[in-house]
This record gives sequence, C-alpha cells and structure tokens, in this order.
Amino acid sequence: MKGQFEIFLMGTPGLEPGLEAEAREAGFAVRGAVPGGVTLTGGWRDVMRANLELRGAGRVLARVASFKVMNLPQLHERTEAVDWAALLRTDVPIRVDATCKASKIYHQGAVAERVGHAIARQTGVQIGADGLSIKVRIEQNRATISVDTSGEPLHRRGHKEAVGKAPLRETLAALFLRECGYRGDEPVIDPMCGSGTFVLEAAEIALGLQPGRDRAFDFEKLALFDPDELAAQRRAGQAETPHHFRGYDRDRGVIEMAQANAVRAGVDGATDFAVQSVSDLRRPDGPPGLVIVNPPYGARIGTKSSLQAVYGALGRTLSERFSGWRVGLVTSEPSLAKATKLPGLKPGVPVPHGALKVQLWQTGPLP
Repeated sequence: MKGQFEIFLMGTPGLEPGLEAEAREAGFAVRGAVPGGVTLTGGWRDVMRANLELRGAGRVLARVASFKVMNLPQLHERTEAVDWAALLRTDVPIRVDATCKASKIYHQGAVAERVGHAIARQTGVQIGADGLSIKVRIEQNRATISVDTSGEPLHRRGHKEAVGKAPLRETLAALFLRECGYRGDEPVIDPMCGSGTFVLEAAEIALGLQPGRDRAFDFEKLALFDPDELAAQRRAGQAETPHHFRGYDRDRGVIEMAQANAVRAGVDGATDFAVQSVSDLRRPDGPPGLVIVNPPYGARIGTKSSLQAVYGALGRTLSERFSGWRVGLVTSEPSLAKATKLPGLKPGVPVPHGALKVQLWQTGPLP
C-alpha cells in the first residue's frame, strides 16, 4: 500500500489523448491511453495530486489488486489476501460495484457480494449503498480491484452551483480548450456562455488554479490519508493574468448565474459577463485569441430548423469582426456547424455528452 501501483484516470471516450498529454505535462509517470482513460504508475501522493490538478480526468482510481480468477471461492480468497486493514477505516462504510466481461465468472451481483464479504471479514467495515466505492472489474478471467479515490465526479469543482438548461461538464470543457490549443496565454470569448463553463475554465487555467482546490475527495476517508500531505499539495494560483475572459448570453438569468459562479471560483477579477446577442458581439482590443462556444443544438433547447439562422448569424459575425481569432464550436449536428460557413471549419472526433454525441469543430486563425 505504500509503494508504486497502477492509477487509472477515467476520461471522456474519444478525448483520451488530450488527458494523456495533460498528465504527461504535469509530470506523472504515464503508461499510456486506453479506451476510457489513461493509466499511470505512482503512489498515494500521485493519487492526491491527480485529483487536485488534472482538469480532464473524471475520476482517479487506485488499482490495489489484480489477479487471475476462475471461480467465486478463488475470488474471495484472493481478495481477502489484500491488506485491506492498511487501506480502509473501520468507521467508513464501503460499497462494491462490479462488472464482468468475457469471463467464467459472470454474475456481477455475486462478485460484489463475495468481494464485500472478504473485505468486511478482514476489516470489520460495513457494507452500505452510500459508502466508499470499491470497483471490481473481471475481464478475460482477470480481476482488477480499485478504490475510487475521487468520490464526487471531478467535474464538480465546487464552484458552479448555478447552471443553465444544458450545462457542459467542466472536464469536457477543459479538454475541448486543450484541443483548441489553449494553454492560458490568450484571451477567450464565449458568445453563448450559459452559466460560464468555458470562461471559468479558461480563467482558472490562466491563473494556474487547481481545479480541485476547494472540494473534498474520498481518499480523505482512507486509513493511510495524510492531511499534512494534502495541505502541502494545495497551492495558490497567480494573483492576475494579462488576458481577459468574456462570456455573453441573451438570457439575463444565466448571466447572473455565471457571474455568481465566477465569484465562487475566485476568477471574477479576470472575467466579464454581459447580456448580449450574437449579432452585437464585437472584437475586444488587444491580441487575437480563441472564441469557443457550445450553442444549442436542438436536443434540449430550440429546434434544428430554427437554429440554422442562429448558427448563420454567429458565423457571419465571427467572419466579419474576428480576423486572426480561432474558433471552436461544439455541436451534435454537423449541418448546424456547416451553417456558420466559417472558413476551414473541421470536425473532431465524436464524444459523449449526456445522451448525445458531440463534436468539436475548429478553424485556424480567421482571415
């Protein structure tokens, strides 16, 4: 429990390369990207730091055991051989979530029951529906047992309490910003900002703020948790940035939400939000940067036919007034993206966003 082990960063399917690049740049010992995430090698300090610092990870799993298994008694025996007493506190209940694929053991409920019983027998911990999550995956007759060290999904930074009708997850917004080449060194505008996700993420990146700086994690419930180590890993960002981050929307209610979210995140000094239509958008003074937008695409807001004109107006405004700026546009509808008629607009890979698949469409610097 005190040495090196495998750490798995759960990520957005399709955007694993971006999460891998982020982890490498942050100095983690990356083993590689796999479908659904990125694997690292590290210890408990790395688990803490990954939860605190990685903007694109959805959860951080500590893989505490992996072994071949052919039947349920064998699963029980090998699970009980793990030193759970060094890891778990007796006053913190656990729950076991199991999946089985292409293996002799196929009953997920039986797997969860056996693993839970083995852990409880060794440690005395209680099994409960709302406990610390122990995840068991059996695939090709190999069991991998992990501890979910995050708890609440990592897109819940703890600042965006107010959201609009179709919010974008912060982790997805961070990875889309990365896909657009954004690294915190240029201005960013979102002309349909809703509750401000893109603007807040961009400002936090520019200020060097840890995404998990103000929230709790489930690794704090483990027996080996060191609060002094966590305190040492929490760090303040920069006081200011030379760049500014702007969000606009026609809905006064969501603009008020975005402003409140910016205050909670501590980035209100670097952000501006205002009620404004797309046709009134103007290029600010200063160097070019990135316009990134997640417009309605007719699933929860508007209809596809009525949105053609909205996308067309957005494209005209950007083409006429934002020479030198790059554009990133998120939509589930290729026909709506093409309605902008933005020069050089190219689609990225489809990625899940709720029940939909969306793509990030990008341009180079506009002529």
